Amino acid sequence: MWLVAQFPAPLSGRGARHNGAVTESIPVSRLTDHGTAKLMPDIDRERAWLLTVDGAPQSYVDLDAPTHLEFEYARRLGHVLDTVAEPGRALDVLHLGGGALTLPRYVAATRPGSRQHVVEADRGLLELVVEHLPLPDGHGIALHGADAREWLESAPADSVDVLIADVFGGSRVPAHLTTVAYARAAGRVLRDGGVYLANLADAAPFTFLGSQLATFAAVFEELALIAEPAVLRGRRFGNAVLLAAHHPLDTPALTRRTAADAFPARVEHGRALRDLIGTATPVREEDAVPSPEPPDGAFGIG
Repeated sequence: MWLVAQFPAPLSGRGARHNGAVTESIPVSRLTDHGTAKLMPDIDRERAWLLTVDGAPQSYVDLDAPTHLEFEYARRLGHVLDTVAEPGRALDVLHLGGGALTLPRYVAATRPGSRQHVVEADRGLLELVVEHLPLPDGHGIALHGADAREWLESAPADSVDVLIADVFGGSRVPAHLTTVAYARAAGRVLRDGGVYLANLADAAPFTFLGSQLATFAAVFEELALIAEPAVLRGRRFGNAVLLAAHHPLDTPALTRRTAADAFPARVEHGRALRDLIGTATPVREEDAVPSPEPPDGAFGIG
């Protein structure tokens, strides 16, 4: 595996393997390190599960179909993962935020041989997930119970092809993952040609989103944003996927994929992002705040 001595030790349960048995479809609830996690079976899909943390939907996994991405933002991250390199090519991927390991499972299925690290502050959550939603044989995924930024700052430079940040404390992105120093740490671990992806959430007037665009524009040459048109028009609170790189992004391919999705989205870049940034400035450590609290029902279970 792709480990060095200074990294925190991988979670002991990371080698849990799926043995072909059908997971018993009984809801599971457990108090973990950072909240109450629940795994609830999907009555429409035999071995599919929804993970919630403190009542907020967090992840969805179908053990029989790891390429099935139920959540809209996850589908958009999947479109990026499909276009960052030629189909099937193995990648080194760092995931900040673990959840039910939806995207690591997706990468393992679509890009066999990939080496992946998942950093999740809630070690109890990781233990729950690998116990009840075991990973497949040969997954190449190492799990680490650690703070995302601390782990990132100790990681070797130029070591990953893709960095995916999907970290929420409750329903908010933690403040220490919003600053210029954090963006520089992310840029340091990416290889030439690497891509940073982040799941963010905001609503008009996009104060938080604008500040994040300004922050990453201070570190990366190229930015893009993927979001539902209703969110971009300020009609509702919702997710937006941020892309950042030191090289031109394949926005035409992403535009085609996201527009043709069952949940269509727009890809914004260039002038549209400069308009979103407006007068926003890069976030300094002393000014950092978490992302806004979602309004009631914004991410409810339908």
